[in-house]
Amino acid sequence: MGLNAPRRLGVFGGSFDPPHLAHVALARAAVAQLGLDELRVLPTGQAWHKARALSAAQHRLAMAREAFRDVPNAHVDDRELRRSGPTYTVDTLRELSAEWPGAQLLLVIGADQAEALHGWRECAAIMELATLAVAARARPGPHASPFDTSRLPPGRWIAVELPTMPVSATQVRARVAAGQGIDQLVPAGVASYIALHHLYAPT
Repeated sequence: MGLNAPRRLGVFGGSFDPPHLAHVALARAAVAQLGLDELRVLPTGQAWHKARALSAAQHRLAMAREAFRDVPNAHVDDRELRRSGPTYTVDTLRELSAEWPGAQLLLVIGADQAEALHGWRECAAIMELATLAVAARARPGPHASPFDTSRLPPGRWIAVELPTMPVSATQVRARVAAGQGIDQLVPAGVASYIALHHLYAPT
């Protein structure tokens, strides 16, 4: 690795449709608690597990850049948006591992994602390529069941401490569609971008 190559590289993916304050809080917590030299924030391309169509790639990329611009060591990476076909995390981890040989990869995910990891493509390979960094308490609602570690696939994982933050992208989109404010749910730059481009408004 070069002198400036990351030794501990965080990988934080999501549809970010839109990115909200819980996403930003998790990014900040991961950088601080995991001692990350760099956190790659990756808006997903064609999400294989999403039933609904995502907003256009250029909008989600622009919102992610607004949301994470002040998070130390965070860099928004558009590789998954440029990839054709469905987006799979294992492909991204392999690319990053090849680009930064010797770096420790830490896959930053919420509790819901961690419990569903068994269903991801090449789950075993993901666990070999990266250590899971799980925000075990990052549930979208205060009454969600506790994080079930027994549902994690075999492999190493560590916890990222984050308080329960009852905010979700679904909630943000619903509030915009209903003409309600979102200033308490998303970064200011994201709220302005949504308003400017009339995203999530009723058609």
